[in-house]
Amino acid sequence: MTANPPFHSHARLTPQMAGVLERMARAARPALHTLTPGEARALYAAGADVLEVPRAELARVQELQLPARDGECLPARLYAPTRDAGLPLLLYLHGGGFTIGSIDTHDVLCRELARLAGCMVVSLGYRLAPEHCFPTAVHDTWDALQWLAEHAASLGADPARLAVGGDSAGGTLAAVAALQARDAGLALALQLLIYPGTTAHQDTPSHQRYGQGLVLEASAIAWFFDQYIAPGPAREDWRFAPLLAPDLEGVAPAWVGLAECDPLVDEGIAYADRLRMAGVPVQLEIYRGVTHEFIKMGRAIPEARQFHHDAAAALRAALFPLD
Repeated sequence: MTANPPFHSHARLTPQMAGVLERMARAARPALHTLTPGEARALYAAGADVLEVPRAELARVQELQLPARDGECLPARLYAPTRDAGLPLLLYLHGGGFTIGSIDTHDVLCRELARLAGCMVVSLGYRLAPEHCFPTAVHDTWDALQWLAEHAASLGADPARLAVGGDSAGGTLAAVAALQARDAGLALALQLLIYPGTTAHQDTPSHQRYGQGLVLEASAIAWFFDQYIAPGPAREDWRFAPLLAPDLEGVAPAWVGLAECDPLVDEGIAYADRLRMAGVPVQLEIYRGVTHEFIKMGRAIPEARQFHHDAAAALRAALFPLD
């Protein structure tokens, strides 16, 4: 009796995705959960742009410092495709399990969103675990969103046309910020949720099905969350697991983009379903045959380029409703 084939050779994957995973396996990089957080950040940063589309040149790229509630200043980077005043603005939160990732690792992606959507993007360098555990990243995101809403005009943006978005852990933060914005009476045009984490305990079937050999492994997820938040009851906080939020009614319309072969796909579908049941307009796209992190593989994965255009189209429709 032969063993099951490794998931990277599973027929469910596109040929391009399988090829990327084979090259990753040959590179034999150490598993993130075997490293210190600093080493993991450096390893992720070193490979962040390898499969990205070319870096778009934009009319405006500006470094910012946004104030947090504890007096710290958070780094941020503004991207704009033109120097026109009054552009709508997307606050973007990068992925990385609340522990790795940065403005720089998601620079190409944010440039693509700004270029294709025609909007301003502000990418936030929220503070990472374990140096800054839950709920610091939640606070940093909300502080940045409030500041941008109040000071958009000073940046040349339109405070009446704001959106929030992010991938993976950044998608979690975006979903939480959308709920906080609803509660504070801050109108958002869209929440752009890219394979967001939404559950407390990573116990959906897709965590079992796709937890080995497909970029984001179960051991890495456990390691990320152990850096970020204590196990047990703390993980029942909806700001960690927005699927547990008591009420989603009245939150901003959502565009949800998921990877089929991703441990997080089930919880992304579940969150989209809960939003719909609460009467929230939702557009759900599931990209077949690809894995977590595919959006940053545009040189090799056609679905990544399709995602860029789909997400930008959703942003344009929400932020330029009269066009």
